[in-house]
Amino acid sequence: MKIRNLFKIVLLSILLACSTVTITGRKQLNIIPAPQILSMSFQQYDQFLKEHKVITGTPEARMVERVGRKIQKAVEQYFAEKGISHRLNGYQWEFHLVEDEQVNAWCMPGGKVVVYTGILPITKNEVGLAVVLGHEIAHAVAEHGNERMSQGLMVQLGGMALSKAMESKPELTRNLFLTAFGLGAQVGVLLPFSRLHESEADHLGLIFMAMAGYNPQEAIKFWQRMARMSKGAKPPEFLSTHPSDETRIKNLKKILPEAMKYYKR
Repeated sequence: MKIRNLFKIVLLSILLACSTVTITGRKQLNIIPAPQILSMSFQQYDQFLKEHKVITGTPEARMVERVGRKIQKAVEQYFAEKGISHRLNGYQWEFHLVEDEQVNAWCMPGGKVVVYTGILPITKNEVGLAVVLGHEIAHAVAEHGNERMSQGLMVQLGGMALSKAMESKPELTRNLFLTAFGLGAQVGVLLPFSRLHESEADHLGLIFMAMAGYNPQEAIKFWQRMARMSKGAKPPEFLSTHPSDETRIKNLKKILPEAMKYYKR
């Protein structure tokens, strides 16, 4: 990409940054109307569930639903207290456990959550699961995916409107969506933003789990378990979209005093 074009993209991104991230107040680019992103999210979520084995009726599936609903209520309460409940308009929350050995979970716009069975041995219990769901739901309500997809539209399609992109380049648009919302590999110009998103989701997720009645101190233990599991199998931090385990744990410890206020109140 030519430097001049990249400069134009950056400049336009700054001019169009019209929303802010909860808690941090960071300005973010979001050029996609909420109704469009929610419609696309719901379609992709339904398609995903059709293509994967959804587990129902088991203790683990009920736990996913139970913890998810508690985090949902915490999010709704937090947004109400901040006077921004309108940012959750159109949400249709769902929580599903899917049989898959991947250590993963995610939340699409509109509260569409999936937990993979592969992560349960590491979460171990409700509190560990609350760490994961608080974090993933934080990504969604902070509109990180919307921001990343907006950046993708700017970089790859010159800022083309989503509706127009879906008509003229449907496959590319779908891939942009899957990548932006954590279902694809992300490399290149958007990489630095992803680490920032992770830190913001850690911060917000810790508060959500605390408000839901789960001790946020347990987040440290969860990420320590993740670190032990992935030791020797991860790239250096500068090549990763996630903070290193050591960096994440250090940052979480700084946030804990604030999160504990929500847990104790």
